[in-house]
Amino acid sequence: MLANCKPWPEEFASLYREAGCWEGLSFGGMLRDRAAKYSDRTAVVSGDRRLTYRELDARVDRLAAGFRALGIRPLERVVVQLPNIGEFIEVVFALFRLGALPVFSLPLHRSSEIAYFCEFAEAAAYIIPDMHGGFDYRALAAEVQSKVPGLRHVIVVGNPESYGFTPLEALDQEPVAHTKVDPAEVAFMQLSGGSTGLPKLIPRTHEDYMYSLRMSVEVCKLNESSVYMAALPVAHNFTMSSPGVLGTLYAGGTVVLAPNPSPDEAFALIEKERVTMTALVPPLALVWLEAAASRNRDLSSLQVLQVGGAKFSAEAARRVKPELGCTLQQVFGMAEGLVNYTRLDDPEEVIVQTQGKPMSPYDEVRIWDEDDCEVVVGEEGHLLTRGPYTIRGYYQAEEHNAKAFTPDGFYRTGDVVRMTEEGYLVVEGRAKDQINRGGDKVAAEEIENHLLAHQGVHDAAIVSMPDDFLGERSCAFVIRREGQLTVPAIKAFLRERGIAPYKIPDRIEFIEAFPKTSVGKVSKKALRELIAAKLSGAEVARV
Repeated sequence: MLANCKPWPEEFASLYREAGCWEGLSFGGMLRDRAAKYSDRTAVVSGDRRLTYRELDARVDRLAAGFRALGIRPLERVVVQLPNIGEFIEVVFALFRLGALPVFSLPLHRSSEIAYFCEFAEAAAYIIPDMHGGFDYRALAAEVQSKVPGLRHVIVVGNPESYGFTPLEALDQEPVAHTKVDPAEVAFMQLSGGSTGLPKLIPRTHEDYMYSLRMSVEVCKLNESSVYMAALPVAHNFTMSSPGVLGTLYAGGTVVLAPNPSPDEAFALIEKERVTMTALVPPLALVWLEAAASRNRDLSSLQVLQVGGAKFSAEAARRVKPELGCTLQQVFGMAEGLVNYTRLDDPEEVIVQTQGKPMSPYDEVRIWDEDDCEVVVGEEGHLLTRGPYTIRGYYQAEEHNAKAFTPDGFYRTGDVVRMTEEGYLVVEGRAKDQINRGGDKVAAEEIENHLLAHQGVHDAAIVSMPDDFLGERSCAFVIRREGQLTVPAIKAFLRERGIAPYKIPDRIEFIEAFPKTSVGKVSKKALRELIAAKLSGAEVARV
């Protein structure tokens, strides 16, 4: 396996292969197989573009040849920051076929995050759109390249203008033979939603992720007639694999890429393309529920709405069937591995009250208390897991891995859950110092470090505060140095630091001193109680 990645111990690797979990299939091989089997069926719909499986496979071959001619080699990392467009799928499969490793970033990431990803992963290339959502990614790429001299190439989907970057179309070249890709090797890297500073990189192998797709397709009952709409950002693990874009291609179905998840655009696509399944985070699901009655769109093709990324309230969950006319499937998972689903034929109370059960019989789940002792069924505790598609360690993070994984390989997810008698999980919250802002994870430490860089900030602490729409928003408690410091000035400073917009605190409170625990640490529990008390006094969080 790639250096600085932790493989599964041989005894477990042998078990998973003998059990048929790992079948020795690479992503490039999977697409080749599906192109042969479903040749003229539609694989991808993106705006006015429609690609059959045969056309997608051919395009991937040509782009892989272009990447190779550019000097991209197997196992080199390539940061991919593309929105929901067909080129995303073409690019990542071309890299898979070449054996290069996409590092997936989100459209909202800015220079602070992207420069870190490029430098830490030692990226050879960075792939962007020219413009998206009114933002010029070429200017961002120029800034990143100035900070990361080792970044050899910037590739632009669209017009590179005068930046000297490589247009993606220049990489459309005659196919050449490629080195055989080892399915046991790392296929790509995702970003963790961790609590300690900038995200960790999650190495996923071809065969472990392929097993995740296969089990998702089985549980979600996808087939070649399925039409999956990617409404959330396609680089999210949820959108990619649960069953998502990659699972749909695995099943031989059709992927429809939605430019954004607004009801006006998404409902029109559902009607036009006869979408059968899509996935949302809870805030968007609430928007859809509110919009359904006032939009004159035919949503009758929609069979399943998945909701995940954050806890969906039981009250909202009960509305899905009567108001959208489809089955709700709750999904609780993580980019590190474990995925839980409610089953499509589960009783209503299971679907609305739980976040599902593990999808694989080889998923091992433990729920422990603060002393690492197993709790009884029905009691809350910390969720730990290991299995054939749950990683054994982050990339190049030995010190962190020692804390995040037990000696026998169980991943400490940071989730607080309880298990029902039937084996379903109910998510009660997070133990990690992290805010789950409608599915977007914000690491408190990362934003605190940015705040501490301001000369007017003496100290800072970030905590979550309850929110009916997003589940949680972020609140920054700031101790000022001498002199004036305003909320607008702090927010402007953070924007200038180049962090993703969703990471900028929703509310900023100035405080004279932090409450402390009995051992002298900042009591974030007390800070959360303080802001909750303020909000309960009918104050509205400042956005």
